[in-house]
Amino acid sequence: MSDLPNCPKCNSEYTYEVGALLICPECAYEWSNAPANAAEKSRVWKDANGNILQNGDTVTVIKDLKVKGASSALKGGTKVKNIRLIDDDHDIDCKIDGFGAMQLKSEFVKKV
Repeated sequence: MSDLPNCPKCNSEYTYEVGALLICPECAYEWSNAPANAAEKSRVWKDANGNILQNGDTVTVIKDLKVKGASSALKGGTKVKNIRLIDDDHDIDCKIDGFGAMQLKSEFVKKV
């Protein structure tokens, strides 16, 4: 007997697992094996001082940062409003006046 759940679409008991997905061979429905909020709660983003960051926060850049393709550096003390946290090498997706859309690492910002 399998410990896999029945298909939520057709209630078939013949589901199988491929990687992180569960698949029903009868109706070809695919769904995630992980709980919906497990990925969100496992990652915590922190700024340079250890404060927890959230989507929509305002942060300040703590040092001058070189920006690829830009003629000047992003100056320390630049305020960035309404950040969006992403699960990538650069943790913060934002829009900065004078520079446009860019991504920052959380280790180079502090929460305001």
